[in-house]
Amino acid sequence: MKIFPREAKFFDKFEHLAKKIAEGSNLLAEILSQNADLERKCHRMKEVEHESDGIANSIYRDLHSTFITPFDREDIFSLTTNLDDIMDMVESAATNFCLYRPKRPLKELNELAQILCQSTNLIESAFKCFSHHAENAATILALCIEINSLENKADGVLHRALENLFEQEKEVVELIKVKEILEEIEKATDICEDVSNVIEGIILKYG
Repeated sequence: MKIFPREAKFFDKFEHLAKKIAEGSNLLAEILSQNADLERKCHRMKEVEHESDGIANSIYRDLHSTFITPFDREDIFSLTTNLDDIMDMVESAATNFCLYRPKRPLKELNELAQILCQSTNLIESAFKCFSHHAENAATILALCIEINSLENKADGVLHRALENLFEQEKEVVELIKVKEILEEIEKATDICEDVSNVIEGIILKYG
């Protein structure tokens, strides 16, 4: 039985948007690994960000045109905005990496990217069962706990990365480049936690 029987289009679009963000996060991890086809991957990232914007704008339009929404409008708006913000951070980190081409990227960049991938994959999993309550509420809440735990882990990695960066990097320009990318990825994990908190609130509210 569905917890939110009306206006299923919101859930389909949230799931689609979450899938795009997970795709973008995984692509970012590939870009940071500096494997082949960097330019092609950076171009694809722009496409994913554009596609995500289209889905988010579609949700906003639905929100304005739908009289009865499946849950609070404020929550729909908050989820959409936060998901869009994650994608913006992911795309910005990838673009800056391709633009700056750091000479000695820290290993923590890859660590943070992997944490972000885990977080966005968990968000995607949560949205896949978001429209069902009886069967999936406990699963969704467990996923939210995992996402919040990953955000704490990302904080620790960022602090360690900054310590290493300021200790090892003597070129100010290089330091600024890497610091900016690190902080963008960590900010994306912060917003993942924001999404998790909204999802958790919705499930508890309508449980």
